[in-house]
Amino acid sequence: MRTIPYSDHQRWWSKETIAVVTGGNRGIGFEICRQLADHGVTVILTSRDESVGVESAKVLQEGGLTEVACHQLDILDPSSINQFAEWMKENYGGVDILVNNAGVNFNHGSENNVENARNVIDTNYYGTKSMIEAMIPLMKPSAAGARIVNVSSRLGRLNGKRNRVENDALREQLSDEESLTEELIDGMISNFLQQVEDGSWRSQGWPHSFTDYSVSKLAINAYTRFLARKFSVRPEGEKIYINCYCPGWVKTALTGYSGSVTLEQGADTAVWIALAPDQAITGKFFAERREINF
Repeated sequence: MRTIPYSDHQRWWSKETIAVVTGGNRGIGFEICRQLADHGVTVILTSRDESVGVESAKVLQEGGLTEVACHQLDILDPSSINQFAEWMKENYGGVDILVNNAGVNFNHGSENNVENARNVIDTNYYGTKSMIEAMIPLMKPSAAGARIVNVSSRLGRLNGKRNRVENDALREQLSDEESLTEELIDGMISNFLQQVEDGSWRSQGWPHSFTDYSVSKLAINAYTRFLARKFSVRPEGEKIYINCYCPGWVKTALTGYSGSVTLEQGADTAVWIALAPDQAITGKFFAERREINF
């Protein structure tokens, strides 16, 4: 694997740097925790199931990565998020890096049913959004800027060759950086869920593959760009840089273990963005350490 190619004078982080990873108990999330801890960052591994999180953290600790702690977190449960935020504030004083990795997908192979669409959207979009909203007040002021990395997917691209949004009006709205609003993104999601309910979703120009998952990631990509613009007015020393990335089709439970990308490769770009010394990187979409188009 490629290592982070930073010389010491570019290394802005230390073990005082606090990184939170949602869904860190397995798969890509666990590997992101491992790589961040390996680079000397203090990592808070979160897991919906507390006992599973404890076991996962123990694996890393026993491997010599002592600066790893864990805490229960269910991004679908507002009280769980609030409890976690309070705990972070009391124990660590805030957060430097947030990696929003927790997510679900219920389609595998050539399946494309939307019976779990509400759960997919609630977790992948609204849950991630709730987490970001709760963590913003805790993001620590620093010269390097706080970092948010959203794990997304090429399946949610506006202009992908194979899985594009075919509704021209929607594509145009989501492409216009200046007029992109939270209301617009939420409205798109509400329309999709309404169409799932009334059965008209197939003819509305949504992505053809893994439709509910793709729409959730389309929303995350748009929300990342919206927040990057919103954060851009924050004063120097209080900057928050937010980006998203596609890990590729990784061999995990989320893909039914059908992926061709290893966990190490899938986590690599997240860690690379989170620790990048070039602090002006924000509102971008990456894959394999390269910027790609939304």
